[in-house]
Amino acid sequence: MASDVKLLVEGLATEFTGDDGTVRVVDGVNLELRAGATLGLVGESGCGKSVTALSIMGLLPKPAGRVAAGRVVLDGRDLIALPPEAMHTIRGRRISMVFQEPMTALNPVHRVGEQLAETLRLHTDVGRGEARGRAVELLAEVGIPAPERRFDEYPHQLSGGMRQRVLIAIALACSPDVLIADEPTTAVDVTIQAQILELIDRLQAQRGMSVIFITHDLGVIAEIADEVAVMYCGKVVERASVDVLFSRPLHPYTRALLESMPRLQRRSKTRLPTIQGMVPSPRSLPKGCRFANRCSFATPECGVEPPLAEVAAGHWVACHHWRRLAEDGVG
Repeated sequence: MASDVKLLVEGLATEFTGDDGTVRVVDGVNLELRAGATLGLVGESGCGKSVTALSIMGLLPKPAGRVAAGRVVLDGRDLIALPPEAMHTIRGRRISMVFQEPMTALNPVHRVGEQLAETLRLHTDVGRGEARGRAVELLAEVGIPAPERRFDEYPHQLSGGMRQRVLIAIALACSPDVLIADEPTTAVDVTIQAQILELIDRLQAQRGMSVIFITHDLGVIAEIADEVAVMYCGKVVERASVDVLFSRPLHPYTRALLESMPRLQRRSKTRLPTIQGMVPSPRSLPKGCRFANRCSFATPECGVEPPLAEVAAGHWVACHHWRRLAEDGVG
C-alpha cells in the first residue's frame, strides 16, 4: 500500500442471505482513499454504494449481511479481520459515517445534544458535563445557531438541514481520520446543499480528514472530489481523477451518466439524454458485462465480463471497448 493511501479496499465482496438464498450485492470492489483527499463514489440507486460503505464500517445488518471476501485496510490494519470489540473502538474514533437519512438516523425520542454527547462518552474519557460542553461546541462548529438551546431539542424540531448538520457533528465528534458521507445532501434544497458541501470542505481542511463522498449527483462530485469511482451492479467500472473522468470517460456507463446531466448550454427544445432500462436486480444479473443490455457499444464480446484494468496512469476501466470511447472523445 502506497504511503499516502489512508484507506485501501481490496476485493470487497458482500452478500445477503434470505429465505430465497444468498445474493452478492458488492462484488470485488477495489478503492484507494489518499490522505487528506476526497474520493467520490457514484452510480445509480441500487449499484451498491451504500452497502460498500456499510461493509467498510462493519455495520451490515446481522445475520443477513456479511463480508464474504476482501480486505479493508486502515493504516495497515485489516478492519474486516478485527473482532467486533476492536472494531467498536475504531468506529467513530478513527473512521466515521454520515448516514443518508437524517430523520431516521437520529433517534426521535432523544434530544439531539444527548445523542451527540453519548458519542463522546462512548469513545473518550469525558464526563457528562464535559461531554455536554463539547457537544455544544460541535453544534456551533457545524453552523447550528443557538447551540445551547438546540442541544435540548428533539430531531422533529429541527429543519432537514439542521438535522444533517447534527449528523455531521456526531460523525466528527471524535476527530476521525476517515469520514464516509452517504448522500448527505439528498434530502435538502440546493441552498442547504451548498452550505453542507462548504461545511464538509471546511472541516476537512481544518482537520486533515480523508473523505469518501457517496452520491448520484455528478455535479456535486465535480465540485468536491479529487478522485472518482463509478459503480454499477456492485462493481467499480471506472476509476480516475475527477479531471480525467469528466474530460475523458472511457466506460459507456460513465459516458451515459455525464451525458444525462442538465447543462445550461442545451437548447430548451433538446430532449435530455437518458440511460435506457433499469439497474438489474442482483438476483438476475446478465452474463458478462453487467451494463451490456443498456449499452450502445455492446457486441458479442461483451458476453465475457471485462476486468478492471489500468488503461492509463491512475485510470482504471472495466470495458472491452474503452479504445472506441477514447477515439470518439466526450459526447
